[in-house]
Amino acid sequence: MDLSQKTTENIEFMVNEISQKLKLLNAGIIKAAHFNESAYDDLKDLYQLVKSKDNFSISEMQAIAEELGNLKK
Repeated sequence: MDLSQKTTENIEFMVNEISQKLKLLNAGIIKAAHFNESAYDDLKDLYQLVKSKDNFSISEMQAIAEELGNLKK
């Protein structure tokens, strides 16, 4: 996947990957439709952070969820 392009499909891919990696119980809370291309770079940075780690503490998961909330439209 070429994440250098700011597309709706890439946003959807990154949001889904973040949800799966964090094992969010209610993945419906964050949907690709909640994000627009103006938040793309920040979402990509968050995606890269999440993909780079194997495990997350509860406080890290809360911080990531909070940041996702801040990036919503």
